[in-house]
Amino acid sequence: MVRVIGIDPGTKSFDFCGLDEDEIILDLSIPTEDIVRDSGVIADIITKTGADLVVGPSGFGIPLTHIKDIGDSELFLMSLIKPGDKKSILGMRNSINRMKKLGLPVVFIPGVIHLPTVPYYRKLNKIDMGTADKLCCAALGIRDQARRGNKGYRDTSFIILEMGFGYTAAIAVKDGKIVDGIGGSRGNTGFLSMGCMDAELAYLLGGFDKELIFRGGAGTIVRTPEKLMENEEVLDAYLEGAVKDVLQLTASVNPKEILVSGRISRVEGLFDELKKRLDLAPVRRLEGFNVKKVKEAAQGAALIANGLAGGKYEGLVDVMKIKEARGTSLDYILLHEIEKLKKDYGV
Repeated sequence: MVRVIGIDPGTKSFDFCGLDEDEIILDLSIPTEDIVRDSGVIADIITKTGADLVVGPSGFGIPLTHIKDIGDSELFLMSLIKPGDKKSILGMRNSINRMKKLGLPVVFIPGVIHLPTVPYYRKLNKIDMGTADKLCCAALGIRDQARRGNKGYRDTSFIILEMGFGYTAAIAVKDGKIVDGIGGSRGNTGFLSMGCMDAELAYLLGGFDKELIFRGGAGTIVRTPEKLMENEEVLDAYLEGAVKDVLQLTASVNPKEILVSGRISRVEGLFDELKKRLDLAPVRRLEGFNVKKVKEAAQGAALIANGLAGGKYEGLVDVMKIKEARGTSLDYILLHEIEKLKKDYGV
């Protein structure tokens, strides 16, 4: 029996899911601004829970790394925020340093692009194929489909659509392995984010800071998620974009199901409207543990923590090949300019 915590560093909230095998021991959601304001919050939660292992807030991800080995290059790779940018990682840096100083049992996990189960050719000129929290959602999806169908992890096949407050992302799973993904900054319109940017627009902007990646989405017009259903044009843009993300991934997998997760998917009426537009496979909500507060990504992170600690879900981690993740999210860009950037940041 191992006690573990999975952390989902969401745009709107940080979620903490604690498991003792399948028993929920922590179901906590805290506004992200509170975490930024007080660097000791995460460490205090871990200490009070008495966790044996914690999957920490890993952002864009890095190969499996213990907190004692986290330095400046790892922080850069997890955030992809350049020094001096308006969007600072100071709050997260302080939180990680606090946990590191206390010697807490925290590890950081990969994103989709780091996995050996994703073919090299699908990674070319990609960075965001799905952040670490999206990988966690996929892990929860594998457990979910395996349990419902009474089958092994290797018999699962689906596309998961994660409709988060900031981004919309989609991940393809085949034979229990992630084989492709469209991250929120590379897909279609999200709630906060515009998603993939037209290269001509990027040229006209002439350079921009990280904050821009969190702007230009459906929320720019409707302001709150609940207003999505009241604006037909914005709803069409948002949902059709999500459908296109899913359809694009059918080039990589023939899904048995489409699983849907994320804060925006729970807006009243939106899931039913989405189902009308997706007819290539059965569509249902991702089912996780019996929790009241934490979202799917935190539950998936807890699953992975359990598996890494040698618990009940060790087989799931092995099938996903999380321990075999390698490289960085910048390794597949076919532009020489990226090599200078990597050198500048010690990557």
